Amino acid sequence: MISLLSKVSRLLEPPAITRPRVWFAYAVAIGTDAVQLLLGPLGWFWVDQVLDVVAMIAISRAIGFHVVLLPTFAIEFLPMSDMLPTWTGAVALILSLRRRTASPGPPVSGPVIDV
Repeated sequence: MISLLSKVSRLLEPPAITRPRVWFAYAVAIGTDAVQLLLGPLGWFWVDQVLDVVAMIAISRAIGFHVVLLPTFAIEFLPMSDMLPTWTGAVALILSLRRRTASPGPPVSGPVIDV
């Protein structure tokens, strides 16, 4: 039981945010929002839902799972909400929250000036 919990906690641990991961997350989010915007008036409900599942999994793998993805996924079930760029907004919010909480790291060599 403990090993299962440790495996789950490792899966939920956010990966290191790198430039390629950020680009990939934004590409998935923008691509999903664009396809949903184009297909929205046609009423292909099942295509939207498949896109939402793929987007949530791909974004979670790229920048890590965050609770912001859950309401984004749920909002997409509401009519006409697929016309909004919800995935792009979620990725932007997650990355800004992760950058804010990231530790700045050790200072570079040289004197440290504290103001």
